[in-house]
Amino acid sequence: MGIFDFLTGEFIDVIHWVDDTRDTMVSRFEREGHEIKYGAKLTVREGQAAVFIHEGQLADVFTPGLYMLETNNMPLMTTLQHWDHGFKSPFKSEIYYVNTTRFNDLKWGTKNPIICRDPEFGPVRLRAFGTYSVRVVDPAKFLTEIVGTDGEFTMDEISFQIRNIIVQEFSRTIARSGIPVLDMAANARELGKLVGKEIENQLAEYGLALPELYIENISLPPAVEEVMDKRSSMGVIGNLNEYMQFQTAEAMGRDGAGAGALQTGIGAGMGMQMAANAGPWGAQPAPVKPAAVAPPPPPVEHVWHIAVDGNTTGPFSKAAMGRKATDGDLTRETFVWTAGQDGWKKAEDVQELAQLFTILPPPPPGA
Repeated sequence: MGIFDFLTGEFIDVIHWVDDTRDTMVSRFEREGHEIKYGAKLTVREGQAAVFIHEGQLADVFTPGLYMLETNNMPLMTTLQHWDHGFKSPFKSEIYYVNTTRFNDLKWGTKNPIICRDPEFGPVRLRAFGTYSVRVVDPAKFLTEIVGTDGEFTMDEISFQIRNIIVQEFSRTIARSGIPVLDMAANARELGKLVGKEIENQLAEYGLALPELYIENISLPPAVEEVMDKRSSMGVIGNLNEYMQFQTAEAMGRDGAGAGALQTGIGAGMGMQMAANAGPWGAQPAPVKPAAVAPPPPPVEHVWHIAVDGNTTGPFSKAAMGRKATDGDLTRETFVWTAGQDGWKKAEDVQELAQLFTILPPPPPGA
């Protein structure tokens, strides 16, 4: 072996990359003067891809494996330039390693509230946040569209742009979904999948994919949540009069003096009643009072749903139904339904709604 062969073997490049930062997406293999010699060994591990740049042009993309940088390994690169020296001299090239694994537990959230129309509460403001994961699926496109010549590209440099895309599509999806606020928690998974599908094509232009998108929370403004909590408390309490009696009795049980005062008052009242009944001829029987007649229960206010061409709207109060009948949006043939009703019926077949049509004036003469 001659001295030239010995030196040639000593200076063969071994090119590889091991990432220990957990947030690096692209790393350029640094070589003095970017001189990568012919016959260099290129190692690409699982979860990586290597992009070969020669003379400023993208030459080839290497998937996981061990490669010898020769002409038969780089068919695209050999068409860029003809080497008269049989690849014996160094050539100016760059190798960028791209991390193709998933970057998980990335955060997203709405900076400002999203205004949308709720079928039950009307216009509401919503906030939401969650997590997502992203990975590089097209290393060449990601390098040319996003990274450029950055020798150390991290997830933080692209995460802000992805968050903006997610929030934009989430706002559009929520506004068009028509899902009531109280039912959004039950549909969080479906909403996440729908938002992920909407931004799939946009991220593909960057060479990225969004494997997972999670919606962890959708919340109302604090003032609205406080009112909802009070409404829920009233539902738990039930009968307000019974609850007040229970609270009074419980307070007296905790205060012995209060209980004694109550007993003294009851005794004094009974003594005054007995003295009034005695009179000059002794005790008289108390007059018999007619039994109190309880008032009838208040009428139940029905709310109605309307079905037109397979789509349902509502609920609407009777007053709203009257306005719809006046405007012509509700006719005798319109199908309606309310709680307790046996299936959908025409409005003219429901006694409570049939009155809306009987009080309407007849058509004008000559109509």
